[in-house]
Amino acid sequence: MFSQTVEYALRAVACLADSAPKPQTTEQIATTTRVPRAYLSKVLQNLRQAGLVASQRGVGGGVRLVGSPDELTILDVVNAVDPIERIRECPLGLSSHGVHLCPLHRRLDNALESVESAFAETTLAEVLAEPSKSVPLCDFPKATE
Repeated sequence: MFSQTVEYALRAVACLADSAPKPQTTEQIATTTRVPRAYLSKVLQNLRQAGLVASQRGVGGGVRLVGSPDELTILDVVNAVDPIERIRECPLGLSSHGVHLCPLHRRLDNALESVESAFAETTLAEVLAEPSKSVPLCDFPKATE
């Protein structure tokens, strides 16, 4: 249901949240998230254009989240790279339907609305803090510094 781009963007922001406030290079993010570097660069560009991440060149530079993971919703990330497209009018172009969706398309749009709502109500911090046996992006707990 969700594109590879959405998956990669979510991995990237999870990685950046985990290392915040320290910036990460594209290479570090690619290695941690197992996202191809060239594809990751395009994803990060979309996230930058949406104002979700910032980058700085040079020594000590890298990519970092602009805001707090407490404020960044999953929907923000999804919309930055591949927005959920709601069904506003008949996908078949039937003039008799127009904006009055048939029962099938109304149910499909209701499902999209539920996903959109759930993502809008879920912050990155909530996802990362959720108790689980699986730590995002890690095979084992990372060592404390």
